[in-house]
Amino acid sequence: MEPGNILKIDTLNEGWRDKDSVMLHACFQLLSDCVEKEELLSGHTDWDADDKHRAAKKELEALYAWWQSHDEDDIPCSEEKYQEENQMLIRLIHIRWALWT
Repeated sequence: MEPGNILKIDTLNEGWRDKDSVMLHACFQLLSDCVEKEELLSGHTDWDADDKHRAAKKELEALYAWWQSHDEDDIPCSEEKYQEENQMLIRLIHIRWALWT
């Protein structure tokens, strides 16, 4: 079992990053770990239990797919891309209740 107080962020190297960027990567690393390592979407949760769970699963799938296709070639990123990242972070925060396995 891995320690619960260490988060390895696969999408960042050991170079310097501003904390707003680290926050984005850390939050979506948590989502990725839940989906990939803890089988969040196919594990113990009954995603068909009610409308709230069905909507949460759909949102988790959308956020996970967005992160998997996320590209950071334009650092510093454009204002438009920065706002998109902010919106995705907000969406993730709104469903953080569903990030348990």
